[in-house]
Amino acid sequence: MRAGQNGEISCFALLLYTKTRLETALQFLIIYYERKEELMEHLIKVTDLCKVYNPGENEVRALDHINLEVDTGEFVAIIGQSGSGKSTFMNMLGCLDTPTSGTYFLNGTDVSTMTDNQLSAVRNKEIGFIFQGFNLISNLTAEENVELPLIYRGIDKNTRRQLSREALEMVGLAHRMNHKPSEMSGGQQQRVAIARAIAAKPPVILADEPTGNLDSASSKEILGILKDLHKGGRTVILITHDDGIAARAKRVVRIMDGKIESDIINPAFDSMEEEHEKGNNEE
Repeated sequence: MRAGQNGEISCFALLLYTKTRLETALQFLIIYYERKEELMEHLIKVTDLCKVYNPGENEVRALDHINLEVDTGEFVAIIGQSGSGKSTFMNMLGCLDTPTSGTYFLNGTDVSTMTDNQLSAVRNKEIGFIFQGFNLISNLTAEENVELPLIYRGIDKNTRRQLSREALEMVGLAHRMNHKPSEMSGGQQQRVAIARAIAAKPPVILADEPTGNLDSASSKEILGILKDLHKGGRTVILITHDDGIAARAKRVVRIMDGKIESDIINPAFDSMEEEHEKGNNEE
């Protein structure tokens, strides 16, 4: 065989090898983007999630192979009694803790193995928290409290002011923006907390027992605001131990012994929505 033929064969082999590598890379990219698209279909995708404390002989399995998907714009109540695992699950969903095993994709990103600093950045960007105890800074005005997470985001002063005032107006407290928490009722303080949660327009609103410290009238008011947020396209996840509160959500997920016992669409939601809308129109 002549040298020229050897060269041609070597070039052909190289081209064939390169073609094979390119086809393999292309297949990998197709699988990757198909997988990414699948994950992006759901705002929240939890798969086989477990949280175990004190692994070993005396281990406590707080979450036991939880699977849950939440789409953008849903209004979901997660209900469970003390010891059911709902608080642990809230910590997972809120990126306040990481699982022992399983995966949690939030807005297409796997957050289940992130460091504390990475989780902090995700919380600030992706989640608006509403707590039972309001968690307002006592020496700051309503407007300043709402602006606080916007400062951490690096948003400029003028934009912060605009966003905070829009949020306070949305919860009906534009006229109380210069008042401090001690000058407001419990219901008003919780409305400030909601404004703080929604000001930066995060994808997820996570409300942990938001009516726990309120009277019935204020509770109804707060639940009405959460309904309005859902109607406006926000994703609202409500954590509660109260069946009556959970019944105000469109979807109800019940946790017991660290497992999802049931996951149903609330059949009464649409009729309650009509009543809520009628009440708003009358006001």
